[in-house]
Amino acid sequence: MADNFNFELVSPERLLLSEQVIDVVIPASEGEMTVMAHHAPTMTTIKPGVVKVHSASGKKQDYVVFGGFADILPTGCTLLAESAIAVEDLSNDELTRRINAAKAELEDAEHHEHKSRLEHFIMELSHLRGSIQQD
Repeated sequence: MADNFNFELVSPERLLLSEQVIDVVIPASEGEMTVMAHHAPTMTTIKPGVVKVHSASGKKQDYVVFGGFADILPTGCTLLAESAIAVEDLSNDELTRRINAAKAELEDAEHHEHKSRLEHFIMELSHLRGSIQQD
């Protein structure tokens, strides 16, 4: 049986989750990453995506995050999200609103680097919308 560890999901508004978990799948910038107890110390940026939490109690919970970073230690993981919401609380309208806001910002962007980041963000949100609608 796998060991448990503490996982915290924090957004600027509030602490969304703090509990003992078996594993957590996070949307790291370099690809999905499964975190378990005794994981090597790692810090990674987070792209828009779904965080899949498997609690020690057996409960499974999914949260949508819109960027941030994760601090992973052998004893726990803290994910500091730019914004986060439970999947069941996220509407398609909210994702569309975020995509449209990013597109509007892209129209006004002057620097190539900023435009590139916004285009990538829009792509990630569009992919996220497609994957959530399929679930």
